[in-house]
Amino acid sequence: MVAALLAELFESHRAHLLSVAYRMTGSVGDAEDAVQESWLRLAGVHQSEVEDLRAWLTVAVSRICVEHLRTAATRRESYVGQWLPEPVVTGTAPAPFPDPFALITRDPRCRMAELVALDALTPEQRVSYVLYEGLSLPFEEVAEILGISVRGAWAGVTRAREVLAAVALPVSDTEHETAVRRLLLALASGELFRVVAALHRDAVLIGDANGTTSTAVNIVGGAESVARFMLALVHRYGLGDTEDAATRYRFATVNGQLGVVMNSDAEIFEQAWYPARVIGFTVRDGSVWGTYDHANPAKLSGVRL
Repeated sequence: MVAALLAELFESHRAHLLSVAYRMTGSVGDAEDAVQESWLRLAGVHQSEVEDLRAWLTVAVSRICVEHLRTAATRRESYVGQWLPEPVVTGTAPAPFPDPFALITRDPRCRMAELVALDALTPEQRVSYVLYEGLSLPFEEVAEILGISVRGAWAGVTRAREVLAAVALPVSDTEHETAVRRLLLALASGELFRVVAALHRDAVLIGDANGTTSTAVNIVGGAESVARFMLALVHRYGLGDTEDAATRYRFATVNGQLGVVMNSDAEIFEQAWYPARVIGFTVRDGSVWGTYDHANPAKLSGVRL
């Protein structure tokens, strides 16, 4: 009876824990693993040692995430090209069953632009920021969780604030959708000037494939450069939303706002088989500023369609 009650209480905190872990790691798989491991650690602790279950679990998940981040740094050394956080992708229609990840992506702090910025930080800086800014933990507690000095925790938050100051503020869903649809229509036309006009003048495109398929190996910057690269991909893969397109796409919600999911297989015999890819966007000043091309199948575990 006690075990069943504890399990029920744990489940009531799952969405919160996943949100914390996802913001810390930028990985769906690592976030889910961290939350599951916190449950295993809880099972080995006497209940009298846990005064506040939510706080205890948050600390446990944070420490596990720091371990994940430190090992991830080693994995990235052999990674081909750019590294993007894993996207969380859901259908545009309401799901029949609640998904904790779908709930957390409603938080503007889980938008792809902010996660990309957090990825530029060290593990200590990133976790310090999430704990202090997101969870309002005092610097003393943050330092204890990370095993660093209070001054180190303060310096980590300060650095994170500097990096995140350049992140575009989230726009309304309506403004976001209008800009994305305008870009897709421009790409369908094949006309360079229309694509350039649909992009912010400081547009950037980041591709993440780890060498599995064609995408940007380096960050592409500037409206015209991004437009030319996008049109080259469209020309190569025959992207479209019609049945006769070589590679079809459907709209989906990518980290809380409208994005695109491309098919991974084919009904047309002649069509080559390409990995699935997910494309998310950030909109600034009414135009698409950030385009995130997730083309590494190993990092699409957050697709829930």
